[in-house]
Amino acid sequence: MFSAADALKLVDAFEPADDGLAAKSKDLTALLLRCTGAPLSRAQFAPGHITGSALILNPAGDRILVMHHHRHQRWLLPGGHVEEFDETPDATARREAIEETGVMLADNIGPLAGIDVHGIPGRKGEPYHLHHDLVFAFRAVSEEFTCSEEAPRIAWCAPSEFDRFALPPNIVRTAERARSLTIS
Repeated sequence: MFSAADALKLVDAFEPADDGLAAKSKDLTALLLRCTGAPLSRAQFAPGHITGSALILNPAGDRILVMHHHRHQRWLLPGGHVEEFDETPDATARREAIEETGVMLADNIGPLAGIDVHGIPGRKGEPYHLHHDLVFAFRAVSEEFTCSEEAPRIAWCAPSEFDRFALPPNIVRTAERARSLTIS
């Protein structure tokens, strides 16, 4: 598994430009990585833990893949918790995207396109806690996907449809930032 130091290098290098919320999330995530004992463990609830999400561009680069999350009942990016076998921070996002959507991704290293700290409601013995989400950008090799239990509905979403899908502002800002990245 990658280390907190590996994740911290990526976080420290992340440039949020004029996105104040991403800058705040960067600061909070850097503190989490520097000051807590197990920031990669899904069992660290106070103050939370690292997760990884995938902002996936279609082959033409004009739409992103979104999924209707079974638990949160809203359209989000695929993503989830770090596992011990994830060798790099972007590997978490890649694995979760493939598990949840069946999408085929190009064999690139996903650049860090966003950081977002958000609250997760408590359930099944887990208290309310924070996800310090590292969002990596990828390009799909095709527009094929497969719905799953976690993602019963999946769609390719153009920027003109962001409001219709009620995408959270952090996803919209990350999608805008990803357009300036080189994603092969």
